Amino acid sequence: MPGGEHAPYLVAKASSGSEKYGYLYRYSIRVKGDGSLTLYSFCGIILTNISIRVIVMPRQGRKLSDSQTYHIMVRGNERRNMFLDDEDKVRFIDTLNEKRQPNKFTLYAYCLMDNHVHLLISEGTEEISKVMKRINVSYVYFFNRKYGRIGHLFQDRFKSEGIEDDTQLLAVVRYIHNNPVKANIVKHAGEYEWSSYGIYTNIRKDIRGVINKEAVLDLFSTNQTRAIDLFIKYSETENREIFIELKKADEKRKPIQNELGAKAFIERYLNQQGISLEEIKLKINVGYRNALIAELKDKSNLSGRKIANLLGLDRNIVQRIK
Repeated sequence: MPGGEHAPYLVAKASSGSEKYGYLYRYSIRVKGDGSLTLYSFCGIILTNISIRVIVMPRQGRKLSDSQTYHIMVRGNERRNMFLDDEDKVRFIDTLNEKRQPNKFTLYAYCLMDNHVHLLISEGTEEISKVMKRINVSYVYFFNRKYGRIGHLFQDRFKSEGIEDDTQLLAVVRYIHNNPVKANIVKHAGEYEWSSYGIYTNIRKDIRGVINKEAVLDLFSTNQTRAIDLFIKYSETENREIFIELKKADEKRKPIQNELGAKAFIERYLNQQGISLEEIKLKINVGYRNALIAELKDKSNLSGRKIANLLGLDRNIVQRIK
């Protein structure tokens, strides 16, 4: 793999007197000046001066694309959200724009979900591993500084798959833009603010010039108006292709699974506090309101927008509650 990364697993043979051991270690080991390793604590038994011969098992190399174009997915560590408010998402898009210049890579599509991101990137002067490292390091620095945290934000390595022809390219653009629809966040891709779909269809202006939409639209027609019409129709057709995604097994199962469950939870909460849904909006009940929002965020995978709609609140209020 580019960069020579290795998995943190060590296959070792250890010996002490007549006893011999062969194990798979995932522990801290001291390294001597001559390069040999010594294990000082093993399986609860204190062993000293035990020489260890180690074979480092490298990670499986990333499959490279002949076209140098990749569908990328990055997800939050331990299934946590990568974006806590709109400012975070704006910053991530700004980071994409900053790191692509000059000619480091070309971005054809993106979709920012709360706990993962989809990108369609073509390599320029930098290979994909270096591109993603620069993007991730920059955004993590911003995120950790903003929220006063340390440690990893992204889970393991990013996932990638090569896109080898125009048919596959169009299909993955459609797949990326329809992620919010598949997640039941919106009914139509054009309603979702944090993807590049609106840039393709002129719903929003690409003020940064971050997306190369012309290369994709030209595959439909050289006439831009007709190309956009065909792009919209194509985007609304069923996507039968299978691409990397955030698997259901990767999503943390929470007590509240849907809006119906959330409504029942809200009703129980209000009854316990002896207030109505309208009364929770009053300034005197702001503590109850914030506690309810926090509970809904913790106990469900509902978006901030859905929680805001259920409570009849402004979405910005919901996003500010951690």
